Amino acid sequence: MIAETVCSAVSAAGLGIAAITAYRRRFLRAARIAAYALVPIGLVMTGAVEWAADTAFSPTAWAGFGVLGAAWLLFLVTRAVERRGGGTRKERKERRAAEGAGREAVAPAVSAPALPNDSRTGYAGRTGKGTGAGTRPASASRATEPADDFSEIEAILKKHGI
Repeated sequence: MIAETVCSAVSAAGLGIAAITAYRRRFLRAARIAAYALVPIGLVMTGAVEWAADTAFSPTAWAGFGVLGAAWLLFLVTRAVERRGGGTRKERKERRAAEGAGREAVAPAVSAPALPNDSRTGYAGRTGKGTGAGTRPASASRATEPADDFSEIEAILKKHGI
């Protein structure tokens, strides 16, 4: 009985605020306030308030919520374990078999080819030890290397329109 009275008072107050808002020519806001104001009285008319009041003071209902929470927690834990572990034994076995077949089909890795002469960075490729033909020229300093890196980054950004 008290819950119905409170809900009716809240609805009446909300509709009053909606009327004042509409008087100020803010019709969209007034309609939204009226919609919120009609919810409590609608809950009273459907009997949801009585059900909620009965549920709030019922130990059996709270125990039911606890059981539902435990079930939800079990669902979450089993999904996490399934995603991390890879599912059932049968699925893991099939996955291992597929991975084993995939490894046999993959060719061994090939080493990267030697870099050609690059006039932009001054790198001529390594052909041996020492300061012979396969090292950087003496004129290339460390100060120019970051500029080269930034020019590459700048080119990539321009390519993507940034």
